[in-house]
Parts: sequence; C-alpha cells; structure tokens
Amino acid sequence: MHATAAPSPKPTLPKKGPALIERVTPTVEGGRHAAKRIVGDTLTVEADIFRDGHASLRALLRLTDPAGTIREVPMRPMLEHGIPLSAATQDRWRAQIALDVVGMHHFEIEAYTDHYGSWLRDLGKKVAAKRDVKSDRLEGHELVTRTAEALSQAGRRDEAAELRRYATLMQLAPDDAAAVTIASEAALVELMARVGDRPDIERSAAFPLYVDRELAAFSAWYELFPRSQGEKKGEHGTFRSAAKRLPEIADLGFDIVYLPPIHPIGKVNRKGRNNSLTSEPGEPGSPWAIGSVEGGHDAIDPRLGTIADFDAFVATARRLKLEIALDFAIQCAPDHPWVTQHPDWFFRRPDGSIKYAENPPKEYQDVYSVNFDTPDVEALIVALGDVLRFWLEHGVTVFRVDNPHTKPLYVWERLIAELQAQDPNVLFLAEAFTRPKMMRALGKVGFSQSYTYFTWRTTKYEIVEYMTELVGEMNDFYRPNFWVNTPDILPKMLQTSSPAAFKQRFVLAATLSPSYGVYSGYELNEGAALPDSEEYLHSEKYELKFRDYDAPGNLKAFIARINTIRRENPALHRLVPIEFVWTESEHILAYARSNADKSNVILVVVNLDPIAEHHGRCYVAPEVVGVQPGERYTVNDLLSGQHYEWGQDNYVALDPNDEPAHIFRIERR
Repeated sequence: MHATAAPSPKPTLPKKGPALIERVTPTVEGGRHAAKRIVGDTLTVEADIFRDGHASLRALLRLTDPAGTIREVPMRPMLEHGIPLSAATQDRWRAQIALDVVGMHHFEIEAYTDHYGSWLRDLGKKVAAKRDVKSDRLEGHELVTRTAEALSQAGRRDEAAELRRYATLMQLAPDDAAAVTIASEAALVELMARVGDRPDIERSAAFPLYVDRELAAFSAWYELFPRSQGEKKGEHGTFRSAAKRLPEIADLGFDIVYLPPIHPIGKVNRKGRNNSLTSEPGEPGSPWAIGSVEGGHDAIDPRLGTIADFDAFVATARRLKLEIALDFAIQCAPDHPWVTQHPDWFFRRPDGSIKYAENPPKEYQDVYSVNFDTPDVEALIVALGDVLRFWLEHGVTVFRVDNPHTKPLYVWERLIAELQAQDPNVLFLAEAFTRPKMMRALGKVGFSQSYTYFTWRTTKYEIVEYMTELVGEMNDFYRPNFWVNTPDILPKMLQTSSPAAFKQRFVLAATLSPSYGVYSGYELNEGAALPDSEEYLHSEKYELKFRDYDAPGNLKAFIARINTIRRENPALHRLVPIEFVWTESEHILAYARSNADKSNVILVVVNLDPIAEHHGRCYVAPEVVGVQPGERYTVNDLLSGQHYEWGQDNYVALDPNDEPAHIFRIERR
C-alpha cells in the first residue's frame, strides 16, 4: 500500500479592484526611502494605470503633509498633458501638485472605474451609430439620481440638488443628441467624477517624500576656521574676532558658513605642522582630534571663547542672512571624556590598548575611531543624537558629517529622521569620497546634500559623463555639492596658483551645480602643496593661518559677481534641466540651464585650459534656448556686460588670461 500526498492548497489571491497601478515615480527603492523635493516646487507624479475590460478609469493623487492634511488632485493620461502617444506613454498617467510645507510627506494613487464616464462614452458612440438608446438613457438617469440620493443621505444637500436638476434635464431632453449634450456638460462630468460611487477602488502603497527648504537645493558654502581669524599674525582667533569676517562673507554672496570642529582639541598625540607626529609648544593641533579634559563634542575650545560667544556669533550670522554649518565628526582624541567613561565604544587591540584611526597610507595617531559593534551601541547612538540636538538648540541649522560612509547606514537613517522630526529645516551634508554606490546609499537614507567627484573631473568628456550620471535617476535622492577645494584636497589644477584656473573651476562649480563650496584662501589663489600630493603645504588643519584677504590679485569681486548671477537667475537654482551644447574645440565646454518655462535661460561657455586661448564653432539647437528655428537672439554676457547676436551656428574665443568663461543670458527679441 502506497501513501498518497495530500493535494497542495491553492494559493488565496487577495481581492483587488480591476485597476493596476505600476511604475510609480518618483520613488526610491520602491518606497523604502523617501524621494526628495523642495518647498515651492511642483511635484510631478507618474504611473502606469490600466485595467481589464473596456470600462473607463479615473485616478487621483493623494498627498498627505506632515500635519496629516490630505490634498487630492486628479491624474490624467499623458495624452491629455500634450505628450504624444507612444509605447512608453500609453496608459501612463500624470498629476502635479504644489509643495508648500517642509517635512515628511506621503503620496498615494487611487484608481477606480469611472462608471459615469464609461456610460457617457458608450452613449455617445451609440447615438453616433443611430442605435436605440432608450434603455441607456434610463441607465444614466438612474446612475445620477442614485448618486444624488447618497449625497442627500450624507447631508450634502446642495450637491444632491444639483445632480437632481441634471437628472431632470436628461430625462426631459427632446432627443438623444440633446441628452448627450446635457450629460456631457463639464460641470456634471466633474461633479460625478468627484462624488460618484467608487466600489472598486484600488490604492497604491503610500510613498514617502521629504520636502526640504530652498537651501537644501540652492546654496553657496564658505569654509572658515575661526581660530585663524586672529587680528594679527600668530594670534589665535575667537568667535568674537571671527564674527568680524562675516559681513565680508555675506557681501561675497555666500549662504552658509561652515566651521570645522570647534571643540576642545586633544593634547595626547597632538599633531604638529604639516601633520608632524610631534607638536611644538603652542601649536593648536587638528580640530578633528576632538576632546580633552576640557570637554567633548558638546563643548567649545576655550581658546575660541564660551558658548555665549558662540551664540553671539550665530546671532551675527543670522542678521547677515547667513547660516552656520558645523562639522559633525564621530571620532575622539585619546583624552576625550568618552574614552574613560565608555571604553567599550572604541576598538581595542589584543594587548588592551585602543586602536587609533587609519586610512592607509594615512594614519591618525591623534584620533580614535568609534566602534558601532559595541554591545552598548544604543547608548552610543543616543549620545550622538544628544550632541546634534545640543548644537541645534544653539542655532546650528546645518551639519557637515565627516566620513559618514565609515559608519553604519542605519545610524544615519535614524539620526537624520530624529533630528528632522524635531526641526524639519535641519540639513545634513555627507562628506564621503568613496565608492559611488555607497555615496548614493547615503543620499537615500536622508542626507540633504553630498560631496562629489567634481573636484577631479577636469576634461570635457569627464564633466559631461559625470553630470549625465547625476541628473539621471539619482536626481530623486542625491543632491550634489560641488566643492572646488577643501582643507584636505588641493587639486592638481590649482597648484600652479593660476588665477585663470581658480576662476575656471569656480565658474564650473557655481553653474553646473546649484550648490557648491569653497574653502577659505581660494579667493587668494592659494595653491602651495606638499610635494607629490593634494595636501596643502602648511595646512590650516595643523596651524593658524593669517591672511590678507585684500591682497592684490584676489578674486573677491569675481566671486561676488558669480554669486549675484546665481541669485538673479532661477535657471541656476536647480540641477535639472541641463543640456550640453556642441562645440568644435575639446577645450571649450558649453551648456544651457533653464527654468521650467524657459523664461530664464543661461548659456555657459568655459575654456577648460587655464593657460592657452581656444576658439571654434558653437552650435546651439533652437529648442535648447527656447527660440524658433532660424530665429536670431541676443546673448548678454553677465560677466563682461557685452552683447552678441547669436543663432544656431556661432563662434567663440576665450583667453583665460582675460576671462575663462562667458555666462550668457538669452534675451529674446
């Protein structure tokens, strides 16, 4: 006798409506992470929406803001948006809605059978075919009166009365054509679409959307070491002396003043000049060696002043419409209080000693890395959140996070969400020069902006390729910040201290990306490097710097002019759209930026060679600048003030010793 296996149970399929909702955008990892947008922008949502059979569909976009308020707007097929029908646009629907609140939103799509629309469509076809529609007219009358009755029972008497009026008109229509005309009136169609029965409604998942303030998308950063703002050479700066530089920084057109760590600096293994392993008496050490007996991440280096002095510094910045960004580096000097209070938060060698940080070939003997594999990880994360909240309460609205890719992603996802729940306006910049997929992952878990590889993209091909990558699907979650230099990075191109090179890179950063940054000294063409490296000679990371910001040859006027151009032209306020323009010379890069309706179009032409003049043809397709084929237009050079008449085929010549770039604004006739 053989045993027989019991039949496998049939899978139970969930009961669903007839509509299918697929390929919803914008979403990140299917809704695992929030897409990003800016307050004041218009959110465009698209999806494939279709159903079985021949009945018509209706679809709605529902947007829930941080307060729980829900707004609905109808979705329409792409054809109704003026998009030609194709394999890609068939059954593709779109809706747009203005974003007016900062914070976490959620959106979802509802699709359902449009019973009235289906009836009306079929009625029109039958009348056109001279079919008998007596029964069909009764069906439509019943549909409208039944909806009116439901509204009446719900207490919506005005809408019910309006539907009864239309039902009577439809019933009394003298002929079939008149009935179709009455039933097709826009007011009736809209009312039935809004209040009609939806028994088979299908709803998508709720997708997260974080809406940031404008500064998250459009910002100019200036990195400043307060300790180098002494009133004379060799004098340690304070917050009070550093505040005296803020008006000039504001006049240059910057939005954010970024400070490296301002905390007590460790004395154990303190680094000396040029990263020397030993420091001489009086040398200040690296600000990134955080903590000493004077305090840790929530304390201020006494040489800079007190917390009251810092508060006054922030208040001065705010009066000048500047915001303060603070470095958040999760690492500790050997004499940081956490080392003795929480020894399990650090990596230990077999002999019991704590390992200092390394990134071969670099070594950081003055810094201990934090161990997130500690059994006490919850207390560690809480402590880090407390540090962030402390500085938030003292007016810091932006955090530049040092090497976030060396810490677990879940830590950032949690901390950013917690801080933005407390204050939706707080921003986070990821300083991560690492594998591209990890850089993208940091954007997905919540970082508002991210450092990029722009610093090393110098040729025409490299720049076009990199921008093409950034404006693709990454645009929903990754906001690039183009830094031209940092205290850690002095690019080879700038090591000649050629003003033309500094101007060229500044124009590229400030017009390719809506957010960019410079480290102080850039305006003075500082380019002295350690031999065979991208490190600064006499780096400010290890010593005080005293600068004459009015020294001959400074770029302050040039920087201020570029920042004014940026602010006055909305075309430069967003990463997309960007359209690269064909030029004859491999040394000349041209690209157009525009706002949504092309009422503001900027055309940038840059000589990528900081030494020699280059020239050649520049072909501008008319649709790129919003003109008709063959139409001539004026280009106004916002740098020189000169005007030229352009068309599709043009000629450019740029001598870097004069100006390395044109920034043209298109002036239509």
